Amino acid sequence: MSRFQTLTPSQLSRADFVQAFADIYEHSPWVAEQAYDLGLDSGLDEVDGLHQRMADLLLSASREAQLALINAHPDLAGKAAVRGELTASSTSEQAGAGINQCTAEEFARFTELNDAYKAKFGFPFIMAVKGSDRHQILAAFEERIHNSPEQEFTRALAEINKIALFRLQQL
Repeated sequence: MSRFQTLTPSQLSRADFVQAFADIYEHSPWVAEQAYDLGLDSGLDEVDGLHQRMADLLLSASREAQLALINAHPDLAGKAAVRGELTASSTSEQAGAGINQCTAEEFARFTELNDAYKAKFGFPFIMAVKGSDRHQILAAFEERIHNSPEQEFTRALAEINKIALFRLQQL
């Protein structure tokens, strides 16, 4: 178990807690709000403790809330990235995977796969890209596009929880 480096969650006011953790789940501060509202204890001062609480909240949320959170995520190598409209975390995560270094052909393939994936599943492809490169991401895209909608919905939630853990570990 590792403790947070920059803050002690159990000592924060609701406003400070929500501010600190609002974007752990992309554009979904409700996860941080509900995590706080369940009550604070020293177990939340451990990254794994807070992550477990937040992950459980996502997994127990309504399907509507889950879908809204999935849809809050940007396309990988999508138009928002090109226009510089990603959150700081998403920008850093995509750059860390080398997505910002795509060739024209790779970028075209990402665009094609993003469009096909959203047409099939109704939400963007989600992958925790930390530790992966753009070639591995494209390969995962190519493989996962053949899954069922329910498999991908479940996978998207799992990937979102991985992203959240990576983000919490940075604090």
